[in-house]
Amino acid sequence: MDMTEVEGRARRLAEAGGRRILGIAGAPGAGKSTLAARLARVLGPGLAAVVPMDGFHLAQAELVRLGRADRKGAPDTFDAAGYAALLRRLRDGGPEAVYAPAFDRALEEPVAGSIPVGPGVPLVITEGNYLLYEAGPWAAVRPLLDEVWFLAPDDGLRVRRLVDRHVRHGKAEAYARDWVARSDEANARLIAPGRSRADLVVE
Repeated sequence: MDMTEVEGRARRLAEAGGRRILGIAGAPGAGKSTLAARLARVLGPGLAAVVPMDGFHLAQAELVRLGRADRKGAPDTFDAAGYAALLRRLRDGGPEAVYAPAFDRALEEPVAGSIPVGPGVPLVITEGNYLLYEAGPWAAVRPLLDEVWFLAPDDGLRVRRLVDRHVRHGKAEAYARDWVARSDEANARLIAPGRSRADLVVE
């Protein structure tokens, strides 16, 4: 499926009536945020808004308290129940804007109330690693999404993107490579089975 067809499928969701939620899932570095931003740009702010799962990262201080800071990005380093609760609010709609958190990569912290989703926006695009993950509180996410697409780029390209991203945000290259191999790829293995539950696989 080429990008024109992908964009057309998103537009059909946006124009289907009511509020629809499109999920974009995949391993770290798969291009989820890039695709979500592109779709929102093509559709325009009147039709689509992007709400990333990464806004539900636990704060660094809480990860340290829980002893999970060295596994940041693993399923239990997010507020999965809070994410599901926000998706329910977005699905239910209402007369006022719903505010979602964002993740600031410069700070490496979530920032509350960063993303307004107006009541008239018909398509919410949410992207993140664990939209198709079935363990614990993550199991509540998939039923709240109208469609979920799974991004599956070449693994070599995906890993290079990840290392480059960490380096751009101030990590030494050796540290970035170690983190990707030890943490990001462990999470990628958890995410991979979700591919079979996706409505669409984008390679």
